[in-house]
Order: sequence, then structure tokens, then C-alpha cells
Amino acid sequence: MRDQIILGVDPGTAVTGYGIIQVSGSAITLIKHGVIETGKGDDHPMKLKVIFEGILAIIDQYNPDELAIEAPFFGKNVQSMLKLGRAQGVSMAAALYRNIPITEYSPKKIKQSITGNGNASKEQVAAMLQQLLKFKNDALFLDATDGLAAAVCHYLQNNIGGKSGEKKHTGWKAFLADNPSKLHASKTSTKEK
Repeated sequence: MRDQIILGVDPGTAVTGYGIIQVSGSAITLIKHGVIETGKGDDHPMKLKVIFEGILAIIDQYNPDELAIEAPFFGKNVQSMLKLGRAQGVSMAAALYRNIPITEYSPKKIKQSITGNGNASKEQVAAMLQQLLKFKNDALFLDATDGLAAAVCHYLQNNIGGKSGEKKHTGWKAFLADNPSKLHASKTSTKEK
């Protein structure tokens, strides 16, 4: 099976996080993670334009085979939820514009896949990804690791590159226990603003 590239996105109206991984067989490598910042202000349509163009530029540069995106969570503030839904929508539109398949995951499902705990904090998710993919992350880039978490969740949920009949794993700890030699870290991973 050929290598695959997965783009993960954590949509947000102020900051949209993303992470890109390459899957080779059953090993994954971090290619890049970063954020798209839309700037301050109340011009919501312009923020959506920045997100759309940013995701499109990432797609054009890295040619992902699939996009995994975090679904907006249901909160008490309806206006915030609507804005997040729009940010998710323009991210999805960018992928659809380039004919890239999209899979949506709930925040709880992503956290469960990465840490084994659906109620884990952003910091716990980031720490687990740092340990597993051997990269350094800045606390300011938790949105970037949330995007990366969506990509890794998609890999784990679909066992991309795995052989049929291969054991499914409930999280990273179980995967690493069974496959300690299959994890590779990128030597060139960088953060991008």
C-alpha cells in the first residue's frame, strides 16, 4: 500500500490548528503542525476567508489524501457554536474544493483515541502527542496539537496502512505496547504561524 498523508484540522475563528502526518505501512511520521491566525477584530466573513485560503494553501503544498476535522462541540453559547461551525464549514469546503475525503470526529473521540480519556485536557493531548511523535511544542500552539490529534485519531480509527486482520488498538499506549518499533519522528517538524 502506498504512503498516505492525513491533514487534521481543529477549526476556530481566531486560531485554526492543523497537523499533517504521513502514514507508511503502520508507522506514522509528523510532517508539520501549526496554526492559521485570523487576527483580531469583528469582521467574521474575512476571518472565514483567511481560514479557507490557509487550509487551501496547506492542501496545495502537502497534497493530503484525507482530511480529519474536529466537530464543533455543543456549548451554552449558541453564537460561539455557530461561528465554530462556520470555521469548520470553510475548512471542509477547502478540502472539497480539492476533492479530498473528509471525516469528522467529536472532541471526545479524538481525546479518547490519543490519551485513552475522552475528558483529557488540551495539555494532556499535547503531552501524549509530543511523547509519541518526539517533537517539541509550545503552550501557545495547543490549537496546532489539537489539529494534529485529529489526524492521528483518524489514523488510529481507520488503521490506515495496516494489514487486514491486524489488531485494533484503543489508544496510543496499546498501539505502542504492541508496536514499539513502528513510530518514527520527523527531523524537520516545525511550527508555523
